[in-house]
Amino acid sequence: MTTDDRYKLFGVYVSEHVFDALESHLYEAAGVVDYDDYFDGADAVPAGDPGADATDRLVSDVVTDFADLYDEADFEAARAVASDAFSLAHLAAEPQTVTRARERFQAAATIQETDSRTVHTAILSAYLARENGLEER
Repeated sequence: MTTDDRYKLFGVYVSEHVFDALESHLYEAAGVVDYDDYFDGADAVPAGDPGADATDRLVSDVVTDFADLYDEADFEAARAVASDAFSLAHLAAEPQTVTRARERFQAAATIQETDSRTVHTAILSAYLARENGLEER
């Protein structure tokens, strides 16, 4: 956690299907009703915010399980999403976790020879499939 107990925000681009699943996950985990606008206008979010705590757990899990999620991810399905069909989703996490997540997503994009939105979609889809039974698309 930062010295002032705040989470850092970062953005991921995901398909509409994954955004909807993420929204459902955050509703179930933290009661977030309007995920579209939940973190709008913030650079950081205080610890103890239910939505931020839930996304911190999600990002921490993704970082910890990244290799397995990478193996489970359907990159071809993510590549098939129209380039204008991605939505920006904000996630809050400890600054070091954000750094680790960005590094892993970037490495996966390099290995897959694709863009970040494809990797964000594929990895988060695999995570949400595990957590919520999301049918991967």
